[in-house]
Amino acid sequence: MTDQQLVNLIGVSKVYDGTAALKGIDLYIRRNEFLTLLGPSGCGKTTTLRLIGGFEQPTTGRILFEGTDVTGVPPYKRRVNTVFQRYALFSHMNVFENIAFGLRIKKMDEKSIRAKVGKMLELVGLAGYEKRSVDSLSGGQQQRVAIARALVNEPEVLLLDEPLAALDLKLRKEMQHELKNMQKQLGITFLFVTHDQEEALSMSDTIAVMKDGEIQQIGTPEDIYNEPKNAFVAGFIGESNIVDGIMHQDKLVEFAGQFFDCVDGGFAPQEPVDVVIRPEDIKLVAPEEAKLQGIVRSVTFIGVHYEMIVEAAGIDWLVHSTLMEPPGAEVGLYVTPMDIHIMKKVAAG
Repeated sequence: MTDQQLVNLIGVSKVYDGTAALKGIDLYIRRNEFLTLLGPSGCGKTTTLRLIGGFEQPTTGRILFEGTDVTGVPPYKRRVNTVFQRYALFSHMNVFENIAFGLRIKKMDEKSIRAKVGKMLELVGLAGYEKRSVDSLSGGQQQRVAIARALVNEPEVLLLDEPLAALDLKLRKEMQHELKNMQKQLGITFLFVTHDQEEALSMSDTIAVMKDGEIQQIGTPEDIYNEPKNAFVAGFIGESNIVDGIMHQDKLVEFAGQFFDCVDGGFAPQEPVDVVIRPEDIKLVAPEEAKLQGIVRSVTFIGVHYEMIVEAAGIDWLVHSTLMEPPGAEVGLYVTPMDIHIMKKVAAG
C-alpha cells in the first residue's frame, strides 16, 4: 500500500431537509488502500460513499480525486464503480451479459469483451457460469457477479455498500477473505461500508469509525481496537467494560472504589474519565490476589471461550476466559496497568 492520497474529502457536509447527515468531515483514501467506514445505522457512512461516487452532491466542502476537484462531476465520469447491497443485477441478462454491460456501453470490441469478462469470471470463481440466468444463482454467486461487473471496468476506486449483509454467516466470512484477496491481487482502492465490526477488523487496512455524521477515530484495526479514542469507539469495536473513573494524576486512576496504576497521562488532576477494560483482559484469580473481588453470576459457553458476568463493587463485569468459574464462585478480578484504557469523557449527542 502506498501513501499517495487518491481521494480527499475536505470539510464535506450533507444536509437533508434541515438535518445534517454529515458534519464537515475531512477524510483521505490512499491508493491501493482497503478503507472501511464503520458505524451504526444513520451515522453517515453510506452518505459519504454516495458523495464519493457522485450520486449525491455535498452541501458544503470539496471532493478531490488525485488533487482534481470532482465535486460536481457525475458518477459516470468518475473513475469509481459501486457494488450495492442489493447487487442491482439485470434479471433479463445472463451472467456474461451482466458483467459485459459496462464494456458494451463503452463500445469495446467483442474480442476484448470476451477476454475481460473471462478474466473476471476466473477471478470471482464463476468460470463456466457465463450462460446461467442470474435468477438461478445463489446470493453469494449473485454477489460475485456484481463484483465482477464493477471490476471489469477497471475503476481506480471500488465502492462497496454493505455488500455482504444479505449473506449467511459462513458465506459472509468466506467472502470477506475473497474480497480482501481480490483487492490485493488487483491493486484497486476499496472503500467498504459496514456496521459489522468483525467484518471491518478482519478486512481493512484502515477503519474510520463514524457516529452522528462525524468521524470519531481513524486508524489501523489494531489501533482502533487496542487504543480507542472514546467510549463510543470502545463500545462499538468489540465488547468492553466501560466504567466511570477519576484520574488523580498521570498513571493513577480510581474506579470501582479502588486505585489502580495505568499507563495513561495528560489528564487534569481529579478529572472524571471513562475507564475501558476489554473482557479478555480481565484475569480471574483467587479473591485475595486482586483489588477487586466479586461473585460469578452467569456463565455462557460460546465456542472459543466462556463468557462470564462477575458482579464486583456494584458493577457487572463481562469476562472472557478459556477457564470457567461456576456461578456463585468468589473470584478476584485482576488487570494489568497496560490493560486499563483511560479516555476523556465525551458529551452525549
